[in-house]
Amino acid sequence: MRFMVMVKATADSEAGIMPSEELMAAMGRFNEELVEAGVMLAGEGLHPSSKGVRVKFSGSLRSVTDGPFIETKELVAGFWLWEVASLAECIEWVKRCPNPMPGDSEIEIRQIYTAEDFGEAFTPELREQEERLRARLES
Repeated sequence: MRFMVMVKATADSEAGIMPSEELMAAMGRFNEELVEAGVMLAGEGLHPSSKGVRVKFSGSLRSVTDGPFIETKELVAGFWLWEVASLAECIEWVKRCPNPMPGDSEIEIRQIYTAEDFGEAFTPELREQEERLRARLES
């Protein structure tokens, strides 16, 4: 099972305050554990929303809104992609994570869809296209 593990933004991360050397070292050690265990597929930190944009879709229209975005608690400051056997295993890994922010912080876990989750709507032609795209990404 694959999961996106999201570090939620805080007022500090949205202000662009960078993590301390101590926190960076602790997270580096944790990331090493994840890689050695074959859990981590990817992971990155994100710039504050003040450097981002949102694109809103309304029928055929598109509108772009520049950041920053107001609801800090709804924003993501960083993420990992993990592959583990279960949600329970994912939770256990998250509980081992150093606190990713100074002060209180929160990590959200969301399972990634698999082809089987889409049922009949994911036709053989669409499956073939997906497999071709994944093969291109891996090369």
